[in-house]
Amino acid sequence: MNKIKIIVIIFLLAPLAAFAAEPGMPLDPAPIDSKDNESLQRGAETFVNYCLTCHGASYMRYNRHRDLGYSEPEMLKKLVLTDQKVGDLMLSSMREKEGEQWFGVVPPDLSVTARARGADWLYTYLRAFYRDESTVSGWNNLVFDRVAMPHVLWELQGEQILVTETAGNDGGGKDVQKLHLEVPGTLTTAEYDQYVADLVNYMVYLSEPVANYRKELGIYVMLFLFFMLGLTYALKREYWRDIH
Repeated sequence: MNKIKIIVIIFLLAPLAAFAAEPGMPLDPAPIDSKDNESLQRGAETFVNYCLTCHGASYMRYNRHRDLGYSEPEMLKKLVLTDQKVGDLMLSSMREKEGEQWFGVVPPDLSVTARARGADWLYTYLRAFYRDESTVSGWNNLVFDRVAMPHVLWELQGEQILVTETAGNDGGGKDVQKLHLEVPGTLTTAEYDQYVADLVNYMVYLSEPVANYRKELGIYVMLFLFFMLGLTYALKREYWRDIH
């Protein structure tokens, strides 16, 4: 019986151990605010300009962005950059065979990436690209080693390089890999971090557009259940009053 318990515990903790052992830089907390429509709109426009060229979001329709405060003319002007209509799915303009030919792998659909990877992972990943001439694209990533995706936002962030520093002044410390901004981009570091935060904020929304409604509905349901619990208890006392 004890052996079965140990096996079950190992099975449950294995994914956590694998995640903890994943190489790369520690993840930075993403400043996510699912109720900040201005941030979500900026992220949506970044997504359709930079991400939707190669990746798709095939579980999402353009007209869903009414939730973010877009009117139909605004959606057509700012989000629908092809000949699609506002009721269409957000599909990539790149064919799968073309993506596999250019990058060696089909670019994944991004509909639920934020739920699969987590907002912190995405926020850190999009800020962790650096120049690496040993790769096909000329870019690498400290979070996702030898990733096939090139750094599409490099003009905004600039070019980072990977440097190795020794921790501690006594010379006995271990080597630590860090990123150094070698060539500045059109945005400052703080501006680029905010730019990425808006994009990640939108990708979190993209993965579950009804999340805010679900949470609000859950609060009302819990309040109703507590009310019914009190009413049921009062009814029980009334029925059993003469017996006790």
